[in-house]
Amino acid sequence: MLNNRRYIIQFVIVLVALVYMAKLFTIQVMSTEYKLLAQSNTVLRQVEHPLRGMIYDRKGQLIVANIPVFDLVIVPKEFKVKDTIQFCKDFNITKEELIEKYQTARAYSWVKPSLFIKHILPEQFATIQDKLNSYQGLYAESRSVRDYQYNSMANALGYVKEVDKKFLEKDTSNYYQQGDLIGRTGIEATYEEDLRGRRGTRYVMVDVNRIVKGSFQNGKYDTLPLVGDEMFSSVDLELQRYGEQLMQNKIGSVVAIEPATGEILSLISAPSYNPNLLTGNGKEVSQHYMELVENEYKPLFNRPIMALYPPGSIIKLVQCLIGLQEGVIDSTQTHIPCVQDVVKCHSHKSPLDVKGSIQHSCNPFYYKVFNRIIRRGEFDNNSEDTRIGLAKWHKYMLSFGLGEKMGTDLHNEKGGNIPSVAYYDKRFKNKKWRFGNIYSLSIGQGEMGVVPLQMANVAAIMANRGYFYTPHIIRGKGKDRMELDPKFKVKHEVPIHKAHFNTVVDAMEKVVSAGTARRAFIKDIPICGKTGTAQNPHGEDHSVFIAFAPKNNPKIAIAVYVENSGFGGTWAAPIASLMIEKYLKGKINHEDPKRKALEEEIMNKNFMVNAKKKKVVEEPKDSKTPKKTTKGTENKQSVALTQYLSTAPPTTTETANTPKQ
Repeated sequence: MLNNRRYIIQFVIVLVALVYMAKLFTIQVMSTEYKLLAQSNTVLRQVEHPLRGMIYDRKGQLIVANIPVFDLVIVPKEFKVKDTIQFCKDFNITKEELIEKYQTARAYSWVKPSLFIKHILPEQFATIQDKLNSYQGLYAESRSVRDYQYNSMANALGYVKEVDKKFLEKDTSNYYQQGDLIGRTGIEATYEEDLRGRRGTRYVMVDVNRIVKGSFQNGKYDTLPLVGDEMFSSVDLELQRYGEQLMQNKIGSVVAIEPATGEILSLISAPSYNPNLLTGNGKEVSQHYMELVENEYKPLFNRPIMALYPPGSIIKLVQCLIGLQEGVIDSTQTHIPCVQDVVKCHSHKSPLDVKGSIQHSCNPFYYKVFNRIIRRGEFDNNSEDTRIGLAKWHKYMLSFGLGEKMGTDLHNEKGGNIPSVAYYDKRFKNKKWRFGNIYSLSIGQGEMGVVPLQMANVAAIMANRGYFYTPHIIRGKGKDRMELDPKFKVKHEVPIHKAHFNTVVDAMEKVVSAGTARRAFIKDIPICGKTGTAQNPHGEDHSVFIAFAPKNNPKIAIAVYVENSGFGGTWAAPIASLMIEKYLKGKINHEDPKRKALEEEIMNKNFMVNAKKKKVVEEPKDSKTPKKTTKGTENKQSVALTQYLSTAPPTTTETANTPKQ
C-alpha cells in the first residue's frame, strides 16, 4: 500500500515537471510573444495611422483630402534630456510646456508611448528630424490631417477633433487611443466609422541610439493600415459656393434638394467659417476652435438642421391642402373675404378663392380655413371639439415631415415643434384651452417651429405632388459608390389627393409670375413658390421662401431663410431664384440687365446691421402676454465677408402671442 502511494507521488512530480518543461520550451523557443517583450529594448512598436476617406461632390470634384503630418511621442522611462534650454529651442516649446507634457505622459504610463507634440507639418518636421537622434525616448509617428480643398461647406462637412480623456473613458468600441482624431459634426461625424479606416502596427529594429535598422522578422507581425472609404456627396459644389456668395453678410439658411431622390444639392449655413481653421497644428486649432465657440454669432451652429424658426406664410400651402382634403374648402367654389378683425393683412382684392389666397398670401383666409379644420362642430363642447380637430390636423402635419426628426444623415438634426393636444394640455394645466389660444398656427406663427431642411422638404413634396424621399447628403461610398442606408429609397406619401396638389401648384406658379414673389420671376423657367415673412419680436422680421422648378419634371426644390431682412418676396425669393437659374442653366444670364442687377444687389446687401444680439435657442418658447390681434406676415417690406468668421449675431426664435377667445 505504501509502495503504491510512493509511485503515485513520484508520477505526479514527474508529470508536473514535464508540464513546466513543455511550457518553458514553448515560451523560450516556440513563442515570439515573450521574445518581443524581452527584446523591447531593441524592437520598437510603431502605430501607422490610416488615411481618412476622401469626400467628393456629386460630380466627382474632390472636396476633402488629407495632408501628411507628424506626431512626436514620448516614453517617460527612456526619456532623457541633458540640456533643457537646447531641447526647448529645438522643439519650439517653453520649459513649462516641457514639464507639463512630461508629467502628463508619465501620469498616463511610465513605459507606454504617449503623445508629446502633435500635427507637425512636413516642412517643420524636416528641421527637427535629425535632432531626434539626440534625445532618447522621443519618437516620430506619421499620420494625416484633413485638407479642405475649398473655403466652403464647413457646417455640412463638419470637423474632426482629437479624442479627450472623457471620451476614452466612455468609449465602448475599444478602438480609439490617445491622440486619435474623430469626426465631431457634419458628414465627418455621421460617417465616422466609414471614414476613419483602420490603424496598422509596424515593428522595427533599433540600435542603442534608437536609430531604425529595419523591420522585425521581415514584417511578419506587422499589420497594414486600412484606408477609410471614399464618400460621394450629393452636393453640387458649384451651386453650394454660389449660394454661399449670395448669403455673405447675412444670417440664415439655404437648403436645396433634388425632389426625385431626396439628395441634398446644397446646404448653406450663414455665417460660416473656413473649415481649414480646425485642422493642422494643435495650438492653432485649439485657438481657432475657442474663437469660433466664443463668437457671439455662432458660426459653428448648423442652422439648416438645428435652427428652429416660425415658418410664416409658407405653411399656408400645407393648411390649404389639409383644408381641401378635409372638404372644408373647395378649389373653385370657396371665396373668403379679407376681414381683418382678428389677423391683419396687406392690400389685395377681396374676396379670394383658393388659388388667389396663395397667390396673394391672405392671412384672414387661412385663419378661416384653420378654424374650419379645427372646429368641426362634432362636439357641443368648444374645448373638446378643438382637441379633436387639432389631433387630426397634427397627424396631417407629421405626414409632411414636420414636427419630428426626418432621419436624415446629417449630424445633430432637430425635429422642430408642431404643437399637439398633449403639448397644449401640458401648457394649459386646466386643459381649458380653445381655438382662440392656438389660431396663430394658421399662418405659421405661435408655438410652431420648423428647421430649414423641413421647409425644403415641403417644397419637394409640392414638386412631387404628394411624396418625398428622406433628404440625405451622401449618395454612395467606396470605389463602387455602394448605396448606403436603404431607408433613403423609401417613398413617403402624404394622405392628400394628387388633384389638390395640382390646384396648389398652379397657385404657386402665380405667386412668382404675378403674386408676392415677382422678384423671383425668370422668363424661361417656370418657378412655383411661396413667400413667408416670419415675425421676430427682437428686430426686423425674417424673410422666407420655398420653391421648386421647373413646374413640370422638377429638378430642384429649395428653401431660403434670411433673418432680420423683412419681406419674403423681397430677399429670400430672389436668392432662391438665382440659385435655381444657376443650377438649371449653369450660369446667371448677365445679358439680361435685370438679372445682373439683381445678383449684384443680393451680393452687396448686408443684413448684419439689422441683427440683434440675442442668444439662439433650439425650441420655441411659450407665449406669455395675450394680445388682441396677430401681426400680419406679408405686409412688410455692403461689404462682402472676407474674414473667416462672420460678424452678425443670431436671433432668438420665439412664438407670436395669441389672444384668448
